[in-house]
Amino acid sequence: MQTNLSEAAKKLPRAEEAESILRSCVHCGFCNATCPTYQLLGDELDGPRGRIYLMKQMFEGGEVTEATQTHLDRCLTCRNCETTCPSGVQYHNLLDIGRDFMEQQVPRSAGERLLRTGLRTVIPRPGLFKALLGAGNTLRPLMPATLKAHMPRQVTPAKPRPQVLHARRVLILEGCVQPSLSPNTNAATARVLDRLGISVTTAREAGCCGAVDYHLNAQEAGLDRARRNIDAWWPAIEGGAEAIVQTASGCGAFIKDYGHLLRGDPAYATKAARVSELAKDLVEVMRSAELERLKVETDKRMAFHCPCTLQHAQKLGGAVEDVLTRLGFHLTAVPDAHLCCGSAGSYSITQPEISHQLRDNKLNALESGKPEVIVTANIGCQTHLDGAGRTPVRHWIEIVEEAMQ
Repeated sequence: MQTNLSEAAKKLPRAEEAESILRSCVHCGFCNATCPTYQLLGDELDGPRGRIYLMKQMFEGGEVTEATQTHLDRCLTCRNCETTCPSGVQYHNLLDIGRDFMEQQVPRSAGERLLRTGLRTVIPRPGLFKALLGAGNTLRPLMPATLKAHMPRQVTPAKPRPQVLHARRVLILEGCVQPSLSPNTNAATARVLDRLGISVTTAREAGCCGAVDYHLNAQEAGLDRARRNIDAWWPAIEGGAEAIVQTASGCGAFIKDYGHLLRGDPAYATKAARVSELAKDLVEVMRSAELERLKVETDKRMAFHCPCTLQHAQKLGGAVEDVLTRLGFHLTAVPDAHLCCGSAGSYSITQPEISHQLRDNKLNALESGKPEVIVTANIGCQTHLDGAGRTPVRHWIEIVEEAMQ
């Protein structure tokens, strides 16, 4: 695609990257076939190709309106289009650049600014989030259904974690909301990996991965969180930690991008690349382990929801299914497993109508094989799907831990 960036666009820090991505697009439209919002809305501008045209127009100095903002906001950043694209267009990077540029040109309403600031204030702070969740549980009977849907139906308390005894050690990211919404997920991970001869440690100074800020167009704030995490993890990395494990695939996808996002930072570029290299989704550690050591006994019938951040961003589609099958679990078939559930970080809050449509479609597909439980690999998807009040939704590692003998 031929481009001619405006003088304003040429001054952007990632101008050359934006131009390169635009030029790689041959506007074939294959992306629209797997875009969840295009399938729902049927509007060319609510598909990847249309959004690319809007960003091209913006970068070339064309008119940027609230309609432009709306179409870009509606994108889930599920990256399904990248899996489909025959030209390898790095759409998510172009969208990050475009959204940041758009934010400087189209002012948001006071209500939208308040909502986004509130999300950025609460979600990345585990203590504050836990306090507000506790207050919400107290007031649950008085809450409207729309708010109840964002709260867990049942919280499984964390079991004790084993002592750090093994020579093999990995770091684990505790996360922002997961310690409150699903506190046993990382505890179950530690117990399973301990059985496999791997000890789990944590760097208490590490906090939010930065994705919440970054994807709400506070990109520098998100990168600052990334820098703080790198500083927190670095002593353990130098001490021999073999991986930084994430049990939330959304966090994992962002941490694996640290090297790319900080490649121009002379103080952090090398360290960020190393962190991205060490970042592993839990399934990457599990699939190469001697799974027979877990001594799993089960006849549980499950459906696995593969988060977009696992299958499209991290390219690990089928990995969890393989591990669960090797362990003896019976997985039901899931039609259209490539499609997004509508969670997409804070999307379920900022775009509730589209999000709920996608959630209901996804649950219909997941429940088509009549599973006892739905399992997933990302806390956002887990909470979003479970909020519908239908088949219970849990993290897959908890089910594995419960089945160990």
